[in-house]
Amino acid sequence: MAIKTKIIGREALQRRLDELVPEAATAAAEAKLEVAQELASRIASRAPVDSGDYKASIRGGRQADNPGILPVGGKQSKDPDATAVYADFIWRFLEFGTAPHVIKGKNGGNVVFAGSDGGLVSVPSVAHPGSRAHPHVFYTWKALRKAAKAKISRAISKAVKASNKK
Repeated sequence: MAIKTKIIGREALQRRLDELVPEAATAAAEAKLEVAQELASRIASRAPVDSGDYKASIRGGRQADNPGILPVGGKQSKDPDATAVYADFIWRFLEFGTAPHVIKGKNGGNVVFAGSDGGLVSVPSVAHPGSRAHPHVFYTWKALRKAAKAKISRAISKAVKASNKK
């Protein structure tokens, strides 16, 4: 006997699942948040450390609790229970590196920075040599993705089984 399935879209599927097992959405949301927090922890453990500010900024959370803040590597989701990893904007420069470039002062002014002797240096432009990539975000997600999907699926299955026993 062959089993046929029809994909009806995520929203329609979620509505149907909510009708049958309302607890499934709650269980999935909790599992998604746990996955985001675990992923953030793993990314932070692999993040390059300079002052530690960037590493401390990495956190997992619900997108609904972070309105207007773009998550690492993506965009806001329409899913009300969506979760993501958030970090300072420099994550992309660390993840992918930068090409050599010239840094110019704003509005024709000078670039001011601390020199090697501790004094301030003021120059019209600086030739930045670029920086090498420190891949730590997508590499970590790729390693965790299969386990994350399994964890969310188990949470939904557990809620469905608990609902059937009632």
